[in-house]
Amino acid sequence: MIEAQNLRWYAVYVRSRYEKKVHQTLLEQELTSFLPLLETWRQWSDRKKKVSDPLFRGYVFVNIDFRKDHVHVLETEGVVKFIGIGKNPSVIGEKDIDWLKKLVREPDAINETVAVIPTGQKVRVLAGPFKDLEGVVVKQGRETKFVVYFESIMQGVDVSIFPDLLLPI
Repeated sequence: MIEAQNLRWYAVYVRSRYEKKVHQTLLEQELTSFLPLLETWRQWSDRKKKVSDPLFRGYVFVNIDFRKDHVHVLETEGVVKFIGIGKNPSVIGEKDIDWLKKLVREPDAINETVAVIPTGQKVRVLAGPFKDLEGVVVKQGRETKFVVYFESIMQGVDVSIFPDLLLPI
């Protein structure tokens, strides 16, 4: 029986373009894996196709008991290493994983902006699909770009959002 109290989320760095393969292999090994994908349209000379690309290239997230399962993860074809400081892998918070899931469920939920919030201002989302998400405003103009930064993997995601839904903190 799996003891839930020992399960933590970790990010693993994988070989280039191995994200989907690693994710699928981890699932086949009955490990909990999460690969945030964004669907986009790609144009080739002869066709246009919808494709799913990783939100963070080179990263796959696993929810494991590190002491028990880390060797299985490292032995998975395409896995390079756990992301962390030195030999200590960084634990990814459940809140960060939930935010990532919200981001990939609502990739273009908010597209227009109206007010101005200073660049660099830390904000919290008040309503909508990203409610309670915290980040920093990084760009002003026709669209306000809001960045959700995940310290544990040192990566950020740009989100376009109505400034009226942002509360400076």
